[in-house]
Amino acid sequence: MIRTADEGGLRIVTLDRADKANSLTRAMLGEIEAAVASAAADGVRALVLTGAGRVFSAGADLDEARAGLATDPVWERLSAAVAALPCLTVAALNGTIAGGAMGMALACDLRIAVPETRLFYPVMRLGFRPQPSDVGRLVALAGPARARMILMAGVKATSDEALAWGILDRIVPPDQLLPEAARLAADALGASPDHVAAIKAMVAAA
Repeated sequence: MIRTADEGGLRIVTLDRADKANSLTRAMLGEIEAAVASAAADGVRALVLTGAGRVFSAGADLDEARAGLATDPVWERLSAAVAALPCLTVAALNGTIAGGAMGMALACDLRIAVPETRLFYPVMRLGFRPQPSDVGRLVALAGPARARMILMAGVKATSDEALAWGILDRIVPPDQLLPEAARLAADALGASPDHVAAIKAMVAAA
């Protein structure tokens, strides 16, 4: 349910459960973790997270969420692993992103999306708490008031709103989503892994 493709230092990780809106199971999260964990060792200089179909991810699989996945530490562990990668990371959102799936996108360096994308995190309504790092990253990008709109008021942000709020960096047509991700990764792919890591560390420390 996860597809991974490598080409010239670029790794594309695709959520491939389109018939279930790419809702995430424990097994899928483990596969994403493995793809992320091996990236540095494999010399990956840019990593793209995307989804199959018209939804990036509806969040946790409902059956597994009720069985404890919604509060499992795997979400925080995965977003921390994405954030810690020394390469450039791009979330290429092929459609709506919800709930815990937001964590891996917020942890990426860049986020691009198709116009139809909606972003929401229905923890208030569902009775769960968001992962702590998700809150911190959302506030850093959009500010506390807009974070409250998403986390407390249940707002489903449109792609235009998310762009204006700083959550998204660019909106592109569906047929240009992965080509645009590749264009954004082009400079990193032309550099050494150490050079990419050094510049990323400088930005993080600024």
